[in-house]
Amino acid sequence: MKKIIAKVKQVLLDVWHTWYVKYVIVCVVGVLIVVFFDENSVLAHISNKQRISELKSEIEYYEGIHQANKDRIRELEKNPKAIEKIARERYFMKTDDEDIFVLSDDEQNVNPNPTINETAQ
Repeated sequence: MKKIIAKVKQVLLDVWHTWYVKYVIVCVVGVLIVVFFDENSVLAHISNKQRISELKSEIEYYEGIHQANKDRIRELEKNPKAIEKIARERYFMKTDDEDIFVLSDDEQNVNPNPTINETAQ
């Protein structure tokens, strides 16, 4: 067993003393640092590219909303009937001779205790 350990040790020392091994080790460590551990690593670069594409899609979404709002503002500036329509629909405003009835789609629980049969009482 000691012979094997001594032989392995001698082989490792011979390999270590060859001139190019040190350069190979330094290059491998450098590549590992650049790919995985550095602040500007390849992994961080890929992550940043993905985030940029997500943000670009968000920009497109909000630009669409912005354009729709600009069109609506132009319509409101040109057409007083549009202002009246929004006031009636959103804020339930009315003229003096009108009545407004607001119908709700919310379902209400008529029978708070469903185990009691009201028709039997």
